[in-house]
Amino acid sequence: MLPVSRPHRHDVLIAAVGLSGGLLLWTIGLHMQGVRLIGAPWAALVPLAVMAGVELLRRSAPLTALLLAVPTLVADLLTVGNLATVMMFTDVVYAAVVYGPPAAARRIPVGSLLVTAGVTIGCLTWFRTAEALLFGVLTGLVSFAPAITAVSVRNHRDAAETARLRADQTALLAEMDRVQAVTAERARMARELHDMVANHLSAIAIHSTAALSIDDPGTSREALGVIRENSVEGLAEMRRLIGLLRHSGTGNGPSAAPTLASVDVLIEQARTNGASSGLTCTLEDARRDAERLPAPVELAAYRIVQESLTNALKHAAPGQVAVRLAHEGDMLSVEITSELGSRPGPRAPGSGAGLVGMRERVALLGGTIAAGPGTAEDGRTVWRVRAELPVEERTVRQ
Repeated sequence: MLPVSRPHRHDVLIAAVGLSGGLLLWTIGLHMQGVRLIGAPWAALVPLAVMAGVELLRRSAPLTALLLAVPTLVADLLTVGNLATVMMFTDVVYAAVVYGPPAAARRIPVGSLLVTAGVTIGCLTWFRTAEALLFGVLTGLVSFAPAITAVSVRNHRDAAETARLRADQTALLAEMDRVQAVTAERARMARELHDMVANHLSAIAIHSTAALSIDDPGTSREALGVIRENSVEGLAEMRRLIGLLRHSGTGNGPSAAPTLASVDVLIEQARTNGASSGLTCTLEDARRDAERLPAPVELAAYRIVQESLTNALKHAAPGQVAVRLAHEGDMLSVEITSELGSRPGPRAPGSGAGLVGMRERVALLGGTIAAGPGTAEDGRTVWRVRAELPVEERTVRQ
């Protein structure tokens, strides 16, 4: 047997009110018709009770309720009739459209319209009087009117549900955008922290190791000088980043990220930090000086040079570290090469986050980057980092 859900409390109330009203009308003798096929007045109570029972199914099983209500109404027409039975039938038709499946909601109004038209035509043909039209009007009021009213109610209800779902989807998309924005901001902050501090900390690590391992006052003093210089500069960079975050969005905080105009400062700093490891740093700037680049492009190029110099300080063998900047068509070319091989003395450990950060910066601008071993023009084996950044900024969505 199919499970039958319990009637809704509103349906129980409607059935009770309909049955009570019908009993009141029967008690005071208000009938809808005169003598019919079944003339006993008590016979009208049977369709009334059945229709009240059908009302209990109006929400839980609307189509079943309609199928039971139709023969019940026909049975009521064979008796003296009760207005409450007819009113409950109209409610069952309404509920079948509102609570029934979509297919039934489309077919019931059409079916009730056809029934109304059929009754009107049949009565006119049989009675051949204008009063016969009243039968058609009454049939329309009992069947078609509640059906078409229910269609309007259902459409409004569906529209409200659609609007609610759209609002929920909009809220969900807004939350997803917020999470993505927070994630992107965290990634940007991680890149900035790594690029700004890693260079100084790497120099501090290498020179402090040298100062501890080499028992020479002059070397130790020189190493301590480099450590102090990088500590002060690292602290200044950290304060600048904190100030940038603190005043973000206010419009009056510290600005401006570093640009390629100060890349020579990076080279000079790398010469100082790498001197004890046998590294020499050179810069070849073949850019068109008159052309200004978008700020994100200049920042990305600056950070790529900075991270590559930091990696050279950590891992490169003694020799030349060459930085080359050039325009190639509509692309800015950034290339850094360093000696590939074993190196003596202390080394700072690497985490691989620098390469990840460089790739992220280039991807956000729609450029390309490659990092790996290669061969220099003179046949030396080198580690080469080469990035091509579009001069026209092209942001790529992730």
